[in-house]
Amino acid sequence: MEPNSLLDALLDEAGMSHAGLAARVNTAGWARGRTLSYDHTAVGRWLKGQRPRQIVPDLICDILSERLQRLLSHDDIGMGKPGATPPPTALAGFVERATALWRSDQQQRADVQAAPALVGTAAVMPVWEWENPPDDLDVSRTGTPRVGLSDVEMLRAARTRYESMYRASGGVATRGRIVGFLTSHTAPLLRGSYTDHVGRDLCRASGGLVAVSGICAYDSDAQGLAQRYFHHALRLAKASGDRAFGGYVIALLVNQSVFLKDYRQAVAFAEAGLRTAGGHISPGLATDLNAMQAKAFARLGDIRAAHRAMSRAEAAAAMIRPDEEPPETGYVQPGLVEAQLAEALISLQDWSPAHTFAEEAVRSQAHARGRVHRLATLTTVDLGRGEPELAAANALTALDIASGMESQRLRDRFVALRAKLAGHGSSATREAVEQIDASLSVPL
Repeated sequence: MEPNSLLDALLDEAGMSHAGLAARVNTAGWARGRTLSYDHTAVGRWLKGQRPRQIVPDLICDILSERLQRLLSHDDIGMGKPGATPPPTALAGFVERATALWRSDQQQRADVQAAPALVGTAAVMPVWEWENPPDDLDVSRTGTPRVGLSDVEMLRAARTRYESMYRASGGVATRGRIVGFLTSHTAPLLRGSYTDHVGRDLCRASGGLVAVSGICAYDSDAQGLAQRYFHHALRLAKASGDRAFGGYVIALLVNQSVFLKDYRQAVAFAEAGLRTAGGHISPGLATDLNAMQAKAFARLGDIRAAHRAMSRAEAAAAMIRPDEEPPETGYVQPGLVEAQLAEALISLQDWSPAHTFAEEAVRSQAHARGRVHRLATLTTVDLGRGEPELAAANALTALDIASGMESQRLRDRFVALRAKLAGHGSSATREAVEQIDASLSVPL
């Protein structure tokens, strides 16, 4: 059995205790001629995933519908037919499921934290649904509180703050903060009252925050949870009608697919992002999608396709105008495409052009996190070219810049660099290995 996070979230929203729900179920049962004797322990079992028999799910729906002033179904309270999936295109139902997951994440529930990444149809379906009809014709909603454009601006400002925090401190340190914000501030707004126009802006702003939350989960190595956040962001992108934003979320899924070594899925998702965003796509996003597609092709060993994607990425990069890019693509800074293409060439073991790209990437200005990744790439290239002393120096520079960041992904990079450096016997590489070991000895 899986915990019933939907019912838990609804009880929290209704301000109803376990004993309070049990008492109301008993009273409602009596009104229908049934003698029921549930108490708070029974509700606890329901929240752990047990499904009560007979008319009890109907009674719970009636009780919570009346309290929350909206109609709830068995699916809405987490007591639908086993194995049945509620229609994901229903925005109201999606909001309830998404916000319930955010709350469970905030509570650090073990089943949510350790959720495996979806594979097969379950992984692909959210992308297919984003790309295909039906679209949301009207996203207005009746509820409380009343949501206005000032609320939307607040969410946009929060996304900027948490993205900056992630870049400076890492996803491990930032994750709890942004998930708490989603639960306490974003979820109530999504359940509130708004017009179609405000609702689309609200979905767009909320999606930006959810995407950053997914990035933090990815950086914390909670891959299944990160994937679900990306899927939530993609559904919000569809509701907003912003195809370019949806393409950005697709890029996050592409990056995760490359990390999970599902290279064919990475290629397919990148193609979907490029195709569906179409003329709305920014040059920065087109650059990143093509560059990641090149990396995936390179790891599949398809040299010709990798080089074609590299050429498309370079052409798109030449068209980037930073002041015309949406806020989410601010990560596509000068030197990013060179770093990505160097990674692709490393997979092809084409060391000379990889070195040219990697050096150019390091010379370009970037935020601290980006500099760490670029120096790690250059370190790998230096080792491939037989330059262990240069590699050791670059590794130590990267280690110094990464000081204070709490990131499992950066930690993984240093673990990989340590293994490569340890294969060389120079004093420089031995010193680098020792300093990396000292850094890795401190747990996140």
